[in-house]
Amino acid sequence: METEVLKVDPLRPDRELVARAALVIRRGGLVAFPTETVYGLGADGLNPEAAKKLFAAKGRPQDNPFILHVASVDQAWALVDWDRARCPEGERGAARLAADLADRFWPGPLTLVLPAAPVVPREVTAGLDTVAIRMPAHEVALALIREAGCPLAGPSANASGRPSPTRAEHVLEDLGGRIDMILDAGPTGVGVESTVLDLTRHPPVILRPGGVTAEALAEVVGELRELAPGEVGEGPAPSPGTKYRHYAPRVPLLLASRLPPAGLERLLAEGKRLEQAGRRVGVLVADEEAPLIPATWVVRTVGSRSRPREVAERLFAAMRDLERQGVDVILALPYAEEGLGRAIMNRLRKASSGPL
Repeated sequence: METEVLKVDPLRPDRELVARAALVIRRGGLVAFPTETVYGLGADGLNPEAAKKLFAAKGRPQDNPFILHVASVDQAWALVDWDRARCPEGERGAARLAADLADRFWPGPLTLVLPAAPVVPREVTAGLDTVAIRMPAHEVALALIREAGCPLAGPSANASGRPSPTRAEHVLEDLGGRIDMILDAGPTGVGVESTVLDLTRHPPVILRPGGVTAEALAEVVGELRELAPGEVGEGPAPSPGTKYRHYAPRVPLLLASRLPPAGLERLLAEGKRLEQAGRRVGVLVADEEAPLIPATWVVRTVGSRSRPREVAERLFAAMRDLERQGVDVILALPYAEEGLGRAIMNRLRKASSGPL
């Protein structure tokens, strides 16, 4: 299969190009499309056979559910079994809570987990009785969903386990020849995937940190908690990004356990040891640490520690770039786990082969 790449304007996508992509979707094919977070790999979210193609193209474990992307709140709520969404007496109803969250954060990088309506195929939910839904904040994505006339099952458009794609060339690198089409609208903005919030539990549980911070969610939800590592057991993953190693480059990524300056001292010592052993060392650091890295190492910076959105936006692309530079190992430093730093650290830990 030859993968067709169509360049589209991110703000004013050409209707004819979007219609071509939507036709592929309606015929059961696969189209990579941009969102504000990362590129997604879209298929008809109500077509079980299309879902099977998604698993095959990505090499994705079949117990790892997909997120359904919608273009309106009405389209989202049609995917939910509201009779099973009633909360215990005294708690805010799930319908009211979902509506409040959608009003505040949609379109945007927030995924809501709710009881699945019968219309949602079990292939999409990996056999779970819940469905994950979000409305992306990207004109191309919204136009494609509307034109296709169905919600899009949309995991990240990468080979399973690889760093998520924030540019169309990343998609082509991983999935070229395995999918029908890519809508290339340039780089994405947020850079890490959506936050996944499970509204079927009380209090609501953040299954995956992402582009909407826990602090912002708490302003709407009140009490909430984050998924503990031990809660992901056997059976289907409760959400994408919870069960398997994700976001990993092809070479080992070693993550320091402490913030600078102690973490930086450890990174420099280990890098020198590896270099003396004949290894080509790559380093993934913030702007503040870059001047202290030896000139013989390959350095990629992801922005300032004072601008976490910049770090999130550049993180996956920097990993891929270090791969292309032919490094044997990538050394990385951690970030403070507050605000968007939780999502950044989640991705780094998932990508890591081990500690420094």
